[in-house]
Amino acid sequence: MDPFLPLRHWPEASSPLLSSPGGSSDHRSPRRLRLHALLLSSALTLLVVVVVVVLGGGGGGGHETITTLRPGSSGAVSRGREAGVSEKSSGGRLSAEGGGGGGDDSFQWTNDMLRWQRTGFHFQPLNNWMNDPNAPLYYKGWYHLFYQYNPSGAVWGNITWGHAVSRDLVRWLHLPVALFPDRWYDAHGPWSGSATVLPSSGIPVILYTGSTNSSSQVQNLAVPTDPSDPLLRRWSKAAANPVILPPAGVGLYDFRDPTTAWPAVDGGSWLIAIGTKDDSAAAHAGVALVYRTVDFVKYELVPGELHRVVGTGMWECVDFYPVSEGAKHVLKASLDDDRRDYYAIGSYDEGRNEWVPDDAAADVGVGLRYDWGNFYASKSFYDPAKRRRVLWGWVGEADSEAADVRKGWASLQGIPRTVELDAKTGRNLVQWPVEEVESLRMSSQKFENIKLLPGSSIPLDVGPATQVDMEGEFEIDAAAIAALMTATAGAGYNCSTGGGAAARGAVGPFGLAVLADEAVLEKTAVYFYVARAADGQLATHFCHDESRSSRANDIVKSVVGSEVVVLPGEALSVRILVDHSIVESFAQGGRTCITSRVYPTKAIYDAAKVFLFNNAKDATVTLKSLTVWQMNSTSNQSPNFHDAKEAIVSGSSLMKDPYFFNYAKKK
Repeated sequence: MDPFLPLRHWPEASSPLLSSPGGSSDHRSPRRLRLHALLLSSALTLLVVVVVVVLGGGGGGGHETITTLRPGSSGAVSRGREAGVSEKSSGGRLSAEGGGGGGDDSFQWTNDMLRWQRTGFHFQPLNNWMNDPNAPLYYKGWYHLFYQYNPSGAVWGNITWGHAVSRDLVRWLHLPVALFPDRWYDAHGPWSGSATVLPSSGIPVILYTGSTNSSSQVQNLAVPTDPSDPLLRRWSKAAANPVILPPAGVGLYDFRDPTTAWPAVDGGSWLIAIGTKDDSAAAHAGVALVYRTVDFVKYELVPGELHRVVGTGMWECVDFYPVSEGAKHVLKASLDDDRRDYYAIGSYDEGRNEWVPDDAAADVGVGLRYDWGNFYASKSFYDPAKRRRVLWGWVGEADSEAADVRKGWASLQGIPRTVELDAKTGRNLVQWPVEEVESLRMSSQKFENIKLLPGSSIPLDVGPATQVDMEGEFEIDAAAIAALMTATAGAGYNCSTGGGAAARGAVGPFGLAVLADEAVLEKTAVYFYVARAADGQLATHFCHDESRSSRANDIVKSVVGSEVVVLPGEALSVRILVDHSIVESFAQGGRTCITSRVYPTKAIYDAAKVFLFNNAKDATVTLKSLTVWQMNSTSNQSPNFHDAKEAIVSGSSLMKDPYFFNYAKKK
């Protein structure tokens, strides 16, 4: 089938999106019978394993079973892994440890506290649960964002594809759900996927993972029902679904999240990558497989593997894209084992179906991360309107599930970021909030040349401090740097184990405390720390300390961060976006990024303050400049209408926004 035909010629493209569950005519198709055969084979294998474990369980000398708990995992009731997908619940560790479940030992949240947590300019649905961003794209003047969404509650489950559109990536119109679990091949959820815009027609197609009625993972195709609709409000699933089944040797529950397609060099076919894992021979390797298609309906597995990294486990939400005008390619994977997004930069050889990292020591899952905080399942897309790559990332909750249920929503998307190769180092990416975010800036205040003596803290009168954008530069006293160079080299500093913002070193920590109350009993510290590494060289670290961000006991509080490259002649620079319960920071132009979810109980509303601090023992630090902008809130509404004309008649407040009013007027 020609992929460049108008979509009315595609299978089921003219059909309504929804049909009654069980109403599909393909229940006895050969494709489904093949899947049943795979499931039967898998079940027999599992039975053998169980028998071996049961019969051999008494031997081996008393091995212990150790359960590691972390945010996002749960020792309580799982709604994810048993169905073959990573656990997505909020505060899973807290639930497993007995906290946060709403018992007597949980923090007593007030409605005012919970109400304050909702953001002003970050993307989130009006209510309920959200996780992975899916299939971002630009179409007929509109940015589209789909996302994993539970329309029935504030916990993971009942997954559909939520959908919203925007003219500028910051002001959003929420649309009806785009994909429901209404076929056998996605009965347990239409999970994550990507969009590809076909260049000849400009029409997008979506490939997504379906969790079948037996919880195995297959890949499916969806197309716009009405390509003339710039809002793409209705989608049709192809009659050929599922279009890709797990290949031999791949677990039925370990095959998900297809990438955006890229054109093959032959000019007539497309390539996509899908994440999986290989647990054979104790490899526990993350793997990216590549498939070739001409029409997005039929696929062939390309021999070999795009890449694998031993010890990294299941690769979710793989992303693959060119940088530096195609001279290099970025391979990114979301590691199911530790819920972090890792990337590496390397060279791609299509003929060999091989991607090789520039630095094997910084391979995928080993070295660089998009973000060193709360940021997962990210997805990028190329924006043809502004010729840039834009990155979205899911920012989950770190509070208890009970609190989420009470407030009626869970999760955010991080601020969309531009992504490009660092032209100065050539070894890493730089990420920066899209320029449209600056359109939300209102009044500003500027501070300059403030000296911070060792052990000092200075409050800044910035006005309301719960919704701000800050850009600043610091300078360290030269004498302190010289003294540090002559000191004995240590084992090196680590943000997570270095004691946080309270642990004093020769040159650090110093920076800004945001969402702090007057007495600084609550604060989220964003700071630099300069130390002499084991090799004798100076290393600059950039960190977030959440340990004193809240008095509450039912949230996860961590100290996170990483080393950041500072080139000769560069000042120490940082940009911080504070939006109620999220703090996002970008150091050195975005070489290192950190996202935190924080839940203060005192530093809210007008009680939230900003402090400068310098906890270094020996160094004087100067704040060379700091500009603080108050940030406006965005249009984030969901009028209940079928077309824009009805919205005008109904007097929807959304129509006061010129972005949406102009479109409605044309209709």
